[in-house]
Amino acid sequence: MDSYKTLEIVRKNTDSSVFHLVLNRPSQLNALSLDFFDEFPKALSSLDQNPHVSVIILSGAGKHFCSGIDLASLSSIADQSSSGRDRGRSSEGLRRRIKSMQAAITAVEECRKPVIAAVHGACIGGGVDLVTACDVRYCSEDAFFSIKEVDLAIVADLGTLQRLPRIVGHAKAMELALTARRFSGCEAKELGLVSQVFRSKSELDKGITMIAEGIAAKSPLAVTGTKAVLLRSREMSVEQGLDYVATWNSGMLISNDLNEAVSAQMMKRQPRFSKL
Repeated sequence: MDSYKTLEIVRKNTDSSVFHLVLNRPSQLNALSLDFFDEFPKALSSLDQNPHVSVIILSGAGKHFCSGIDLASLSSIADQSSSGRDRGRSSEGLRRRIKSMQAAITAVEECRKPVIAAVHGACIGGGVDLVTACDVRYCSEDAFFSIKEVDLAIVADLGTLQRLPRIVGHAKAMELALTARRFSGCEAKELGLVSQVFRSKSELDKGITMIAEGIAAKSPLAVTGTKAVLLRSREMSVEQGLDYVATWNSGMLISNDLNEAVSAQMMKRQPRFSKL
């Protein structure tokens, strides 16, 4: 596997198709540097294209999941944008930089394989951008969240303001984004931001591994198709979504996976699916 400055890809069990993508700058509390935005989509793409990968768990090394965007990187972007060039060209360059950083986060949704967020400790600013792009989210009791951008005099621009309202509702997202207040893992569960709160990081790791292994044991065509259809259906009416999934299944439904799943059910055994 490729090596990265800000990330680590780990396969904890050689017999498993669950892989871990770890934010790996623990001494900087996993703050998101400019290198991260270059490396993250590349790492996701490599996992997406790897036939041995069925599910990806996104976590953070050290005491915290992610403390947000690296302030030195933020200052560097600001300095470059305020350089002596023509203002229009500076603004156009800044827009391209923001769009590139947005694309790095959106790479989570573009990855065919499910990405599960495992949050412990701090999940601030850019960390919230990351987890709201993930397909499923879990946390430990010590986790806390904050949409911190307004305290840095900027508008959150990497996805939280677009994705969070779909998860927790418009009014609650507005309150959290405007106040930048810290909220706990338990409140995140009440809001629907996370699906479950585990008592400790070790229990979080064990629990998510069991969940991920359960997903990995299912038909990869069904799992990747379910993710794709759910994401596309966000932008559609019910009628359009039904039409889309009908078209999807007309191409995918009659597969060896279907025959294997039916056979396994009838014979009361675990199904065995080919890699994707």
